Amino acid sequence: MNTRLRQIVMGLTLIGITTGFMPAKDTFSASEQQQISISTPGLFSRSNAFSVDFSILKNSDYSFPLPVGKAEVVNQQEVKITTTQGDAVKAMFEGVVRLSRSVNRFGNVVVIRHNNGLETVYSHNAQNLVQVGQHVQAGQTIAIVGYDGAQAYTLFSIMVNGARINPETILEIKSHRLRKQTLLCKRVGQRVSVTVSQPEPSNVGSQSLAMANKGGTSNSMSGDVDKNPFEGGNTIRLNLSNLSKMEWSYPLLGSKVISPYGGKRRHSGVDLKTRPNDNVRAAFDGVVTRSGRFSGYGNCIVIKHANGLETLYSHQSKNLVKAGQRVKAGEVIGLTGRTGRATTEHLHFEVHFQGRKVNPAVVFDHANRSLQQCTLVLSKNGNIKSERNYFAEKK
Repeated sequence: MNTRLRQIVMGLTLIGITTGFMPAKDTFSASEQQQISISTPGLFSRSNAFSVDFSILKNSDYSFPLPVGKAEVVNQQEVKITTTQGDAVKAMFEGVVRLSRSVNRFGNVVVIRHNNGLETVYSHNAQNLVQVGQHVQAGQTIAIVGYDGAQAYTLFSIMVNGARINPETILEIKSHRLRKQTLLCKRVGQRVSVTVSQPEPSNVGSQSLAMANKGGTSNSMSGDVDKNPFEGGNTIRLNLSNLSKMEWSYPLLGSKVISPYGGKRRHSGVDLKTRPNDNVRAAFDGVVTRSGRFSGYGNCIVIKHANGLETLYSHQSKNLVKAGQRVKAGEVIGLTGRTGRATTEHLHFEVHFQGRKVNPAVVFDHANRSLQQCTLVLSKNGNIKSERNYFAEKK
């Protein structure tokens, strides 16, 4: 049986009746070969959902990445597996190598695209042993585990359409066992939900794409702004890496920071500058709660968002929205100016959570004018904790 036919047969075996995605290919675009987190072309070209049935796999169809290693879940998005120096990293399933290169902060990385619609990521390797386009079998050695001088380990994660899922959805971490269950991956707007449609005996549950939680969950910034986000617990985990391009916008495109948050003058926000009368944009979907003159802020806009967050924009030469108006992420809400206490035309931008001012850099990477690649743990008492997402790429 030739390689291509074997791929197709394997794909059908893994997914049963699923026809919602294309089998893994042997060639990839430049972006696919360079970015860890990237959407899978054709994944939902035939249907808005597909299933992955792990219950029918043979033992030879699956391998834990480091079979003798000690595994622990980090940030509920990846597995850190420690072992001995020089140990071999194994492919979890059959598939095709999509990426094999050194990536800043992650070391040598291998990404394998599988015929079941999933992708697996193996990072912090001392040496990659496979090339892009190479077909690999489950259990095949693909890399040598990395060593930092103190311990040898690899960082492993599982993705659907470029977004990480909690590995415990699929794996029993301590025993290294693959859960014999069926997953349903369904496209919902710009996102994908992952649920356990047929649990294995004595294991009933479901997981949402991007994170599993102890407490509340939120996979979007497009929810009901008036809903109490803490009805299900005292914390929410919000993975910024998984917000789609339609769910967020940097408030002033092309800008540079001329005054950061905090410092000796206890600056309550960040000052961003481009040119006079430039477009100020809503950071997320929300409802305008203030639009007008406000003390030293001059022309000021406040927008209430989901999950207890608010953003403030001030010194505009003109506000283009009214209180009570619903706005979308990226919508132009005003023009930069110097009204109020301002010495130059710029945008003063603040982020509030539960009535408290927080550093906007918790949410936005100002150097790249993008979202931070992290998970925010939002607490009912107004505290915010940031957890870094190791495999996140800029979207």
